[in-house]
Amino acid sequence: MTVEVIDNLQMIKESVRDFAEAHIRPHVMEWDEAQHFPMDLFHRMGEHGFLGVLVPEAYGGAGLGYQEYVTVIAEIAKVCGSIGLSVAAHNSLCTNHILQFGNE
Repeated sequence: MTVEVIDNLQMIKESVRDFAEAHIRPHVMEWDEAQHFPMDLFHRMGEHGFLGVLVPEAYGGAGLGYQEYVTVIAEIAKVCGSIGLSVAAHNSLCTNHILQFGNE
């Protein structure tokens, strides 16, 4: 692994961690107790590229690889496993199938 790759992963890790601490952690218990799915949070995560990590930039995604994908999921899941799982499902079960089997 090159220094550039390590630096990029560290930058992504810090960015996602900061986002999760600011936008997820303060609300986790409230969402859980109210059984609320935070759609507005998912819109913000989409704007930050967290919901299209593996999607090529040509299709509006971040165009990153699996190391970056795992880093994003891990940092979100450290704050809230449910949100982390939802982000993982969106990236791998939803968008991946569209990329693999969809057409122009």
